[in-house]
Amino acid sequence: MKIKILLVDDHAIVRCGIRSLIERNENLTVCGEAENLKEAYRMVIDLKPDIVLLDIKLPDGDGITGCREMLKLNSEIKIIILTAYAEDHIVIEAIKAGAGGYLLKNVESSRIIKAIIEVYNGAAYLDPSVTEGILKELKGKKEDISNLLTPRDVEILELISVGKTNKEIGEILFIAEKTVRNYVSKIMQKIGVNNRTEAAIFWNKQKSLK
Repeated sequence: MKIKILLVDDHAIVRCGIRSLIERNENLTVCGEAENLKEAYRMVIDLKPDIVLLDIKLPDGDGITGCREMLKLNSEIKIIILTAYAEDHIVIEAIKAGAGGYLLKNVESSRIIKAIIEVYNGAAYLDPSVTEGILKELKGKKEDISNLLTPRDVEILELISVGKTNKEIGEILFIAEKTVRNYVSKIMQKIGVNNRTEAAIFWNKQKSLK
């Protein structure tokens, strides 16, 4: 089965270029295009895309609000922000809203395909040019968390950082999926993050400091 992608951008020429790029890959297909959030919400329900490529600035709202609303409509979809805006606070708000990836429109075409596949498989993907600002934001959190995390917490964080779902983590560690959910919730409280994407970025930062 091909990965179904919904394009949400108010510029037809941008959508055309991205569609052309995506459909060169035999594993990907564009299932729909929307030029505003109203159209996008309807398509999320009707077309059930796997991935939404979403711009930040749209005629009837912003992509951060759109991200939250789309995930309410379908919690299974994955959202990648594809925009011209690189401000740190926008990137951080997008991640907090549930975006699994953040790309700038001047990114190499190969990175767009890579991001789609990685986010589809559960990993987080950030444009290298915006990563530094995110890491600075997370640096305010505890640098040494060895006294906060148990060995099991570390195992789970490592699996989250490579995109594993709760079900997959349970199968790998031989524990119930419900138990994994409880662990993940407590881990997020310990390290002060709001979702799995932030947790993955935080853990990768911790590993880079060692």
